[in-house]
Amino acid sequence: MLLSIIFIVLYCSTIVGLVLLILLENRNPLKTIPWVIVLLFIPGIGLIFYYFFGRDNRRIRIISRRMFKRFREEIKIENQSQDLKIIPSQYQPLARLLNNSNYSAIFSGSNATIYTNGKDKFEALFEDFENARHHIHLQYYIFNDDKIGNKVKNILIKKAREGVKIRVLYDDVGSWDTKNKFFNEMKNEGIEVYPYLKVAFPILTSKVNYRNHRKIVVIDGKAGYIGGMNIADRYVEGNKLGLWRDVHFRITGPGVYGLQASFLLDWYAISNILVKGKEYYPELQASSDMKMQIAMTGPTSQWRTLMQAYIFCITNAKKYIYIQTPYFLPTDALNQALQMAALGGIDIRLMIPKRSDTKSAQMATYSYIDKMLKAGVKVYLYNNGFLHSKTLLVDDALTSFGSSNFDFRSFEHNFEINAFVYQEDLALKMKELFLQDINDCEEITFSIWRKRPITRRLSESFMRLFAPLL
Repeated sequence: MLLSIIFIVLYCSTIVGLVLLILLENRNPLKTIPWVIVLLFIPGIGLIFYYFFGRDNRRIRIISRRMFKRFREEIKIENQSQDLKIIPSQYQPLARLLNNSNYSAIFSGSNATIYTNGKDKFEALFEDFENARHHIHLQYYIFNDDKIGNKVKNILIKKAREGVKIRVLYDDVGSWDTKNKFFNEMKNEGIEVYPYLKVAFPILTSKVNYRNHRKIVVIDGKAGYIGGMNIADRYVEGNKLGLWRDVHFRITGPGVYGLQASFLLDWYAISNILVKGKEYYPELQASSDMKMQIAMTGPTSQWRTLMQAYIFCITNAKKYIYIQTPYFLPTDALNQALQMAALGGIDIRLMIPKRSDTKSAQMATYSYIDKMLKAGVKVYLYNNGFLHSKTLLVDDALTSFGSSNFDFRSFEHNFEINAFVYQEDLALKMKELFLQDINDCEEITFSIWRKRPITRRLSESFMRLFAPLL
C-alpha cells in the first residue's frame, strides 16, 4: 500500500513537472496545449510519446558553439566573402540571416552539375571516387546493402588499399536494415566508419527522433555532392512505386568548402576527432558568377534557420515560387506564408507525389491541399514514379536544394543541409526541369478536390494532428 502511494506521488509529480517544463519553454501555444492535454488525460502513453517526440532539443549541444565557430574559421580563406554587396540586393537580408543564424559563408565562383536520376549521379560519383588521391568523405541517411551499396563499398575498399583516407558517416535509424557486417567489411580495410547517434535500445532513448538526414560527399576537398539521393538501388532501378525522380548536385569550386565543413563538424560530433589542415581546404579558383551559401540546420540549433529562410523567400517573392517535395507538412508559419503569397498574386506551384512511400504522411499532406487551392496555389500530383526531389525556386534568381523536405521533421527534428544559390543560369535550368516535370503530373482543381468522400477528408484531418511526428 505504501509503495503504491509513493509510486502515485512520484508519477504525478513527474507529470506536473513536465507540464511546468513545457510551459516554461514558451513554445508555440498550438504545440504546448496538445502536449499538456496528452500528459494530463493519458499520462502513461503521453509520457512515452513526449519522451520520444515532444522535447525541445534546442538547449542540447552536440557540439559547442565555440567549436562550431572554430570550424567556420577554418574555411575563411581567399574565395570566401562576407561582403553582402556581391549578393543581389533583394537577397542580401536572406544572406545576412543565413550568416547570422548559421555562420553560412558566401562562396563565389562555384559550378553545379544537376542530376535527375540515380544512374547519372552514381556514374559521376564513381568516377570521382576513382580519381581520388587524398581523401573521400561520405555521409548518407540511408546506406543500403544492395547492388549500389555494395558497389560503393567495394570502390571505397579499393581506394583505401591505394592509400586514400576514407571517412564514412551513416544514420543509425535510416540505415537500420543494413547489418553491421556490411560496415565491418569497410572497417577491416582501414576505412573509418561511424553511425550517427547510434540507437542500441530504442525504447530507452529519444535519439530515435533525432536523425541526421544529410547526404554529402567530398572528394579531395575539390568536388562535392549534395541533394536528395541516398545510397540505394531505388534511385537506379525504382521499386513498387516506380522510378524515383530526385535531384542531386555535383559542386566544384569554393562551395565545396561548405560541404567539407559540414561533414567535419558531424565527424567531430560523433567521433570526437578533430580533422583539420589545408589539405582538406585546398585552394580553389572561382570560375563562374555563382554565389552560394551552405546552411546546416538541426534540432539543437538555436534558430530554425531553414524554416526562417524559406519564409523569407516566400514572403519576398515578386513573380513565382516553385516547390518540389515528397512530403508537404508545413509549419503554421509556412502554411500562412504560402497562402498569403498566392492571395497576393504570386505564382505558387507545388509538386508532390501522387503515390507516396509513407501512407500516413501522404494523408496528412492532403489535408493541406484544400486551403492551398482556395488561396490560388497550383498543386500538381507527380505520377511518373515517386517524386523525391527537394527544391525551392524563386523568381529566376534563387535556387535552394539539399536534403530537407518541406515538413515538420526536416524543419524541426532532423539534421539537414541545404544550398542557397544566387544565380540566374541555375535558376532557369531548374525552372525548365520543373516545367518538364509538370508533363508527368495531373493538376488538382478545387472543384474536383472538394468532391472527395467525407470519410477520406476526416481521415486526412485526423492524420494532420500527427504532422509534427511524421
